[in-house]
Amino acid sequence: MTIGGLFDALCAELTERHEAVIVLEEAAGDRIAALFPRFGNEAPAPLVERAMGLAARRRRGEPLQHVLGHWSFRRLDLLQDPRALIVRPETEVVVEIALAELSRSPAEGRLRRALDLGTGSGAIALSLVSEVEDLSVVASDRSVPALELAAANRARLGEPARARLSLLAADWLGSIATTGPGFELIVANPPYLGEAEWEGLDAVVRDFDPKEALVAGATGLEALEQLLGAAASRLARSGSLVCEIGAGQAGAVRTLAQRAGYREVRIETDLVGRDRVLVVRL
Repeated sequence: MTIGGLFDALCAELTERHEAVIVLEEAAGDRIAALFPRFGNEAPAPLVERAMGLAARRRRGEPLQHVLGHWSFRRLDLLQDPRALIVRPETEVVVEIALAELSRSPAEGRLRRALDLGTGSGAIALSLVSEVEDLSVVASDRSVPALELAAANRARLGEPARARLSLLAADWLGSIATTGPGFELIVANPPYLGEAEWEGLDAVVRDFDPKEALVAGATGLEALEQLLGAAASRLARSGSLVCEIGAGQAGAVRTLAQRAGYREVRIETDLVGRDRVLVVRL
């Protein structure tokens, strides 16, 4: 079988042509543009075996991110497996907004502080410390397996960014002290689905993403309400809380934030114009 023939076989095995490209690149360890001139060459047996093995896993319903074992998130390449949520483009928007909030409070020669709640694979926290040189981040999660995955991703960072990220086993804000200077930024991608929504999710999500990272309770607002209530005592005076929210929740979370005493409340949209991110300030 030639490399071109292998690509055709992958296209037949997978429903999306772009996935066939990704799988071939992963198996070969090279970009498709570099492989194309060699499409007429014989494909080594190990390449065929690896590529078709990856395709078979994807065909059985495993998320492509798990099949590959890693995925791109902003400037990072993050390890991905069932211990934490798969990284998604919507959460990249959360990071972008969080960075904009940080830009409101200049460092003035000091190390600023951020808190990433429910860090999962560490995507948000790792992005923050790698993109902001004067920031230290505490990333917490109550799931020990998720923290282990975050630690593995942290190990892939270079110094000094790696040294500015601390991992903490904690259930939301319960283990975060209310004393001290406070955090300039608290950011979270909390569970925001209701129980009924879980049942309607695609099987690839229900079977491979951790339910506790997606479902907050009966209404889907439980975690957001808890965060809004507890975050105020942990924020610096000019600090911001940035949270990803679910579709259709903007009105409800705006009301919750106003009741919790935040003087500034706004909703930002994602890449397709859906209400996606809650931003509040004291």
